[in-house]
Amino acid sequence: MILYNIINPGDYVTADTSRKVHHQLNDGKNTIASRVRLSVHLKVTCRDFVKDSSTLRIQGRNLEPNGYIAVGSFHNLTLECNKPFELHKKVWKHDIVEALQERENHEVCPHAEFAVTLFQQDHVEIYLIGKGVIAIVSKVETSSSTTAGRKSSSSSPSSNTKNVFFREVFAAFIKHVDLNKVKNTVIASEDSKKDEFRRFMISEAKRMQMRSVEENIGRIVMAAGGGCNGDLKDLLGESTVMNLMKDSKVGLQIRALRKVWDMVSSDSDRACYGLKSVESAQEMGVIETLLISDELYPNDEVATRKRYGCLVKAVKDSGGDALVYSSMHVLAE
Repeated sequence: MILYNIINPGDYVTADTSRKVHHQLNDGKNTIASRVRLSVHLKVTCRDFVKDSSTLRIQGRNLEPNGYIAVGSFHNLTLECNKPFELHKKVWKHDIVEALQERENHEVCPHAEFAVTLFQQDHVEIYLIGKGVIAIVSKVETSSSTTAGRKSSSSSPSSNTKNVFFREVFAAFIKHVDLNKVKNTVIASEDSKKDEFRRFMISEAKRMQMRSVEENIGRIVMAAGGGCNGDLKDLLGESTVMNLMKDSKVGLQIRALRKVWDMVSSDSDRACYGLKSVESAQEMGVIETLLISDELYPNDEVATRKRYGCLVKAVKDSGGDALVYSSMHVLAE
């Protein structure tokens, strides 16, 4: 997510990728397709963050010739976790360098502080939460949802079908969640699935002799959420979950948002929003907590970036708190 705010149109990105090519067979008539690995050097024209996979899609013009992509033609790149790339800028602005240094200095552990496994009506979502960032790392669909359209609605799934589904969820959980490093894990559903899955985890961990699960089972917490109408945003507001995250950056941000909305309804004279109103409050030196989205920082106008930066600095200098919300996670809306 930090890359979305750092990589801008006009920057240069070099990375390995693959491209589908067609080879003509010996008969001169038919062709066969295959994928080849190559390195591309793009001048970025646009980028888009994909929440479901926590990846960054980049489109740009190819600047260096190779055997498969012509110079000047467009190509797409997907940047993802643990995939190396090179970024070149004509000018590395101070706020960008500062953001990178802050991420490096504050990333004590490369893993999240919390994990959430959220059972929805026809799928499960697994989230990692930490350092103000909330990312969905896996989405596992039930077997019934993948066959929807071929079968009409039927009775509840058999025990064997449920175990197959739980095994897929468990595999995704183990792949993305390091129980030795996260502080707590939340399993949530609106029905009994959370309890059933927790029992399955214990049984499967014992069968597979997975000590990391067995030794940390006490830090796996059950919570009510998900289902037809529930989502992660609702779950994070539950008292059980809030108590777990009360000392984390995400917990602080959630409490601050709730405090603002409570003020709007019960003490509206103490809540202000919009740049002009907030700046007026700062001129009077009365801001206790400033909530600001990080999407305001990568503005192309230097004066606009400076305006927001000065506002944040002024609040901090006067003894207030400034909470920067990632525009890419569940709190953004």
